[in-house]
Amino acid sequence: MADAKPTVFSIPVQRAFADALAAGLIARYADGALGLAQGLIILPSNRARSAVQAAFVRAGGTGLLMPRLAVIGDADLDESVALALDPIDESDAIPPAIDALKRRLMLAGLIETHVPAGEEPITGSAAFQLAEGLGRVIDQLHYEEVAPARLADIESALGDLAGHWQASWRRLSLLVDQWPKLLAATGHIDRADRRNRLLERVSRGWRVAPPARFVVAAGVTTAAPAIARLLRAVADLPQGMVVLPGLDLGMAGEEWEALGPVEADPGKPGERPLETHPQYHLKLLLGRMGVSRGEVQSWDAASAFDGPDARASFTSLLFAPAAYTARWQQAGDLSPGIAGVTAAVFADDGQEAQGIALMMRHALETPARTAALVTPDRALATRVAAALARWDISVDDSAGQPLGQTPPGALLLALAEFAAAFDPVRLVALLGHPLVRTGEARLGWLDQVRRLDLVLRGPGLVPGWDGVAARIVASAADPKARGHAEAKLVGDWWADVVTGLGAALAPFAAGALAPPSALLGALQTALGWLTGEGAWTGHAGRALSELFDRWALAKGDGPALVAPADFPAMLADLLSGESVRPPYGGHPRLFIWGLLEARLQRADLMILGGLDEGRWPQQQSPDPWLAPGIRRMLGLAAPERQQGAAAHDFAGAFAAREVVVTRAQRSGGDPAVASRFWLRLAALAGELPEARVGGESVATLAAALDVPPGAIAPAPMPQPRPPVEARPDQISVTGVDLLAKDPYAFYAGRILRLSVLDPLRAGPDPRWLGTRVHAFLEDWQRAGATPEALEIELGRLLGDPALDALARAFWFPRIEPALRWAAERVWTARTEGREPIATEVTGAHELDGIRLSGKADRIDRLADGSLAIVDYKTGAAPSGSAAFDGLDNQLGLLGLLAEMGKVDGVAAGPINALEYWSLKADRAKGIDGSVTPTHGSRRKLKTAEEAIARAYDAFAELTAAWLRGDRAFAPGDNARRFTDYDQLMRRDEWFGRGGDLGGDAP
Repeated sequence: MADAKPTVFSIPVQRAFADALAAGLIARYADGALGLAQGLIILPSNRARSAVQAAFVRAGGTGLLMPRLAVIGDADLDESVALALDPIDESDAIPPAIDALKRRLMLAGLIETHVPAGEEPITGSAAFQLAEGLGRVIDQLHYEEVAPARLADIESALGDLAGHWQASWRRLSLLVDQWPKLLAATGHIDRADRRNRLLERVSRGWRVAPPARFVVAAGVTTAAPAIARLLRAVADLPQGMVVLPGLDLGMAGEEWEALGPVEADPGKPGERPLETHPQYHLKLLLGRMGVSRGEVQSWDAASAFDGPDARASFTSLLFAPAAYTARWQQAGDLSPGIAGVTAAVFADDGQEAQGIALMMRHALETPARTAALVTPDRALATRVAAALARWDISVDDSAGQPLGQTPPGALLLALAEFAAAFDPVRLVALLGHPLVRTGEARLGWLDQVRRLDLVLRGPGLVPGWDGVAARIVASAADPKARGHAEAKLVGDWWADVVTGLGAALAPFAAGALAPPSALLGALQTALGWLTGEGAWTGHAGRALSELFDRWALAKGDGPALVAPADFPAMLADLLSGESVRPPYGGHPRLFIWGLLEARLQRADLMILGGLDEGRWPQQQSPDPWLAPGIRRMLGLAAPERQQGAAAHDFAGAFAAREVVVTRAQRSGGDPAVASRFWLRLAALAGELPEARVGGESVATLAAALDVPPGAIAPAPMPQPRPPVEARPDQISVTGVDLLAKDPYAFYAGRILRLSVLDPLRAGPDPRWLGTRVHAFLEDWQRAGATPEALEIELGRLLGDPALDALARAFWFPRIEPALRWAAERVWTARTEGREPIATEVTGAHELDGIRLSGKADRIDRLADGSLAIVDYKTGAAPSGSAAFDGLDNQLGLLGLLAEMGKVDGVAAGPINALEYWSLKADRAKGIDGSVTPTHGSRRKLKTAEEAIARAYDAFAELTAAWLRGDRAFAPGDNARRFTDYDQLMRRDEWFGRGGDLGGDAP
C-alpha cells in the first residue's frame, strides 16, 4: 500500500463544497440502502458537519442513510470522536485534556512564581492576560511537534534581538521547561498534545489494519503534521480519499513554486514562504502529506449551487503573487469571471448594515431563495441582525456572540466595574439592568431606581456607599434641595441595597489585594442578590454558570492575589474568549456566517461584508512571547498565515454564483481603508456594477431608509409670546443679564421652568467647583479673613471628599495660588482702610412694579465710608464694554440695592466700586488673578454711579419690553454658542439659514 498512488481530490473553488461532496459520494457509494451508511467522513468542524448533513438531505431526498461523520477540529476532538475513528480498549487510553480555564489559571500562577534572574515579577491580572498567549505558544509547539529541547538550540541566535524579546525568551524558556511537570501532577495533558496522540494512534492503526468501510477526509486544510499524517493514511487506504477545498490546479507551475518552500531550509535562512497567499497553507499540507499537486485529481461532481466556471480562473488571477501580476494586462475579457458580482460602498458601517439587511430582506421576495452574510466582523454581524429585526426577521449568527456581550455577561462586567470603582453612573445603570428584579416586583424597583437617580444628580456627591447615604439624608432634610421628595421615599430602599449588594461586594470595597476566587465569589453573590435565578437561565446564563463552575473547580490555581481594580479587565478578557452560539430557530433562508462557518457552505446570494483593512482580513495581534524571527527558526506559523487563510475564505465565498461585496468609507467613526482584497479586485476588474435592490442603488436606499418621506421643512426661529399675565413679576440680577443676552433662554428657564438635569457622576463638575470656591471664600471671611483661617480653609478644601484624584492633581494646584492672591489683596486693602463687611448677602426691592432680587458675593466698606461690591469669577470676567451695552448689569443692580439700603445687614451708602475678582491665572502676564471694574477712566462708564444708572436703565428697558410688555422671547446672541436649550429651540434647523427666520413657537 505504501507504493500505491494516494487518492486526493480537490473540489474547485467555484463549486459548493458540501453539495458537490454529497453528490459525488452518493454517485460512488449509494448502491443500496446501506451503501453510504457504511462509510465515514472526517470533517474539520461541527459547523462543517452540519453543512454536510444538510447537503446530503438536499441531494438524497428522503430515506437516505448518511455515512458516519467525525469532527477533528481542535475544540471538537474528544474521546467520543476518537471512538468514531477507531474503537480502542482501555489499556491504550490517553490521559484527558485539561480544562482550558484551569490551564490558563495554572499558567498564570506559573508566570507569577517562576521569574528569571534579574527580571521583574509579573503578577495578578497581567499574569492572567499573558497566560493566554503562553498557552497559544505551547499549543503551537504541540501542533508543529517542536520539542521543548529545540528552544535551547537557538539560544545563540538571540544576540540580534531587542532586549525585550530576549527577556521574553528567557521567561518563556523557563516556563516551557516547568510546565510539563506541573501539568503531569494533575493527571492531564494539553488538548493539542492529546489531539496529536489520538490522531497518531488512528493513523498508525489504519496503516496496520485498514478499515473495511470507505473513509473520506473532506474540507480539512490544517497543515499540522499529525493531521497531515492522518490525511496521508486516509489517502493510502484502499477505500480512502482526501477531498480538499479550492486547491488551484490551474495555477502555473512557476507561480506554485513562487509560494515558497514547504519546510524551511537551514542553508537558506533568508528564503521565506508567501504565507499570505490563499494557496500556501494547502501547499504546506500537501507537502507534509508527501503528495505533489500533480497527483491531485479534480472532483467531477457538481451541484445546483455552483458558481460559474470562469470564476475559478478569475480568482486564481486575482490572487496571483506580486511578481506575476503582469499577467493582469494580458488577461483579456474578464467579464465571464465577474458575471453576477456587484459592489456597494456605504458612507459608514451603520449604513452598511442597513444595506446588507435590505438585500437579505429582498431575497425573501423570491420563493426558496437563500442569502448569507459572510464576514469576520462581529460588530457588523450584530448590526445586520438588529437591522433585520425591524421586519421581525430573526437570523442566527452562527459564529456566536462573546459571553461578555450577552445580557448576563454584560451585567456581570457592569457589576465588576462598579465594585472596583464606585460610580453613580455605573450604579444606576447596574440597578436598572433588564435582568435585575424581573417579574412583578420590577416596576416598583425601577421607581426607586429613578428616584435614586434624581437624588444623586448634582455636584458634590461624595463617592462611595456612605456618600450616597449622606446625599439621601441631606436631600430629605432640605426642602429646597433637588430630589427632596424622592429622597424621602428612597431611604429605606437604599438601606436594603447596602445591606444586600454592598455587603456582597465587601471584598472589593476593602481595596486590598485579594484571591481571585474571593472576588469572583463576591460577584456571584451580588449577582444572585440582584437577579435571583435570572442571570443563570437561558443559553447565555447557563454558559455563565458553567464558567463559574469551571473556575470553582480550579480553586487554588491562578494568580495568588489580584488588585480589585484589575479584576474587571481580567474578567472581561476571559468572557471575550467564551462564545455563546444561538439555538437553532432563526430564519430558514437567511444566514450570518463567520469565515469558519462559510468555508463549506453556499447560499444563492453571498454577501461579503466588511471589506475594509483591519476588518477583513482582521488585524493581527503581535505575539507577546516570540519574536517573528524566532518563530521562523522554530518552524512555527507566522501571523501572516492567518491572512492567507482569510484570503482563501474570501476566494471560496467570492466564487459563488451571485456575490455582493460591501465596505464602508468610515468604520467606528474613523475613515476606513479598503481591504487589500477589495483593492486587488478593483485593480483587476475595474469598477464593479453597483448592487441594487428593486432597481435602486442599495447604498442610496440604506442612506434614505430612516429619512422621513417628502420635503423637509426646517422649523423657523421660535418667538414665543406668552400673555402678560403669564410673565413673571420678579427677576434676579442674573436674570436681567440672561434676559438681555438671550430672551429665549430666560423664557425656557424662568417661565417654562425647564432646567437641565445635573450630571450624574461622582467627580466634581465646573459648576460645583465654582460653588465650592465661593463657599471657601465665604467661610474664610466669616472666620475673620485671617492668615490662620486661610490655611485651615485650604486644608479643608484639599481634603474635601467630593474632590476626586483628578481635581486634587490638576484643579487644586491651579486654584490655590488664585485664592492666596485674593487673600493677599484683602489684607493689603485693609491697610488702606478697606474692610469686608458682608459676604453672600441678599437684597430685594420693587422697581417699576417688578421685584428685583440678588446676592452679593462680598461687600466692602472703603476708607471714605462708601461701599464696594465684589463678585468672584472662577472664569473670565465680562468684557469692559458689556456694562455699557446693557449686557452686564449684575454689579450695577446690586450696587443700586445697596445704595438704597435694601441689602440685608448693610446700611445704605454711596457706591464707589463695582469689581469682578477673576480667580484665574494668566500665564502670559505672570499673575494669579485680576480685578476687573465695570467702570473707569479707560471705559465708557467712568464712575460707579454711571454704571448703576446704566444698569437701572437696562433693567427698566428689559422689564418694560418682556415682563410688563408683550415682546416675543426670541433667541439672542447666545444662540451663536451652544446652550442648554438648543434642542428645545431646534437651533440646528434655523441657525445660519438667513432670510426671514421669524415664526411663533408651537
